[in-house]
Amino acid sequence: MICPVCRQDTSKVVDSRNVDRGTCIRRRRQCTGCGYRFTTMEKAVLLVQKRNGMEEPFSQEKVIRGVRRACQGREVGEDALKKLAQEVEQHLSQKGSQITAQQIGLAILEPLRELDEVAYLRFASVYRSFESADDFLAEIRQLRRSERRLDD
Repeated sequence: MICPVCRQDTSKVVDSRNVDRGTCIRRRRQCTGCGYRFTTMEKAVLLVQKRNGMEEPFSQEKVIRGVRRACQGREVGEDALKKLAQEVEQHLSQKGSQITAQQIGLAILEPLRELDEVAYLRFASVYRSFESADDFLAEIRQLRRSERRLDD
């Protein structure tokens, strides 16, 4: 790390702590040149392999934007959307440091279904490319079957 005071590129780690439920590491560093102490935050980057082969960092904001469209006109607050995006990122980060756009869509479906069934159907209809009302009916039947299993 480069010292913000003297710009020397060597420092030693004085202290390390996990933050954000273990998703980041906070490090206290000391410059070996001037002795100045500073803090750095390190976070693992989750890379998304897009359909066109390009890679980009995972974005909770993109997840929120996509789910917000599905929730349009529904009683779903911003806090719930942020929580869903965090859950999706935590779930996906357990799969490794590189994921596909397909995995993101699949990871969104279950928490969205628990959040709002209508928004789930909207999202699933686009994500799974529903072509007719029969596709909606089949998905609704699946929802009802899973609800009955939970009630038993």
